[in-house]
Amino acid sequence: MVRLISDSELSASSVVANSTMNRGRGLRGVNSYTRELGFDPAAWLREYGGAAPGWLDLCSGEGRALVEAARVLPAGAELTGVDLVGPLVPPPVPAAGARLRLVTAALADWAPERSYQLITCVHGLHYLGDQLGAIARAASWLAPDGRFAAHFDPESVRRPDGSGAGRAVLAALRAAGFEYRARRHLLLLDGGRPVALPFGYAGADPSAGPNWTGQPAVGSYYHSLVAPRGRVEL
Repeated sequence: MVRLISDSELSASSVVANSTMNRGRGLRGVNSYTRELGFDPAAWLREYGGAAPGWLDLCSGEGRALVEAARVLPAGAELTGVDLVGPLVPPPVPAAGARLRLVTAALADWAPERSYQLITCVHGLHYLGDQLGAIARAASWLAPDGRFAAHFDPESVRRPDGSGAGRAVLAALRAAGFEYRARRHLLLLDGGRPVALPFGYAGADPSAGPNWTGQPAVGSYYHSLVAPRGRVEL
């Protein structure tokens, strides 16, 4: 039987504290958001238009991609990064361009004061316990015509007995309007909305081992909930 821990315990685990996956990733180039997401977030925001587009990056690490984007986006744009550890060295303040704010906080304890046209989580869900809760909350923070893009590993979600729940979770996410691109392990949602997934969070396993990236990741455990039309089985 796997010993599951709470998200508060998980925050202090060596797996999460060692989450170097996203710390040095920039906006463009070989090790970049553009490469991992398949689109350039800054270019996407420029095409989106509007006077004050916003980009929220969850598990933002050092925030390098946001710093680089702030230099090329218009002054009205607002970029926010949230990370449990935060930048190890204070980033340079852009002399001009978009407003930039980097927040050090656990995602479970933080909520924005505005909606965002773009919300990303590049290889960040791997280190969260309640991944589905984070996904649902992000969907509610998204502008009506915005985009959410996050890496997601269906193999990381399991039932309390340890068996895989990935197929059931992907089916529920697709029913809620999400698209999953398996080749990139990328979960997408176009258009903010309230999302209620039929799963209850049971706890996290920090000893789940490496995922497809080769890096140690967290296992997220869920039980099924009773929905209005009957019981949803994991």
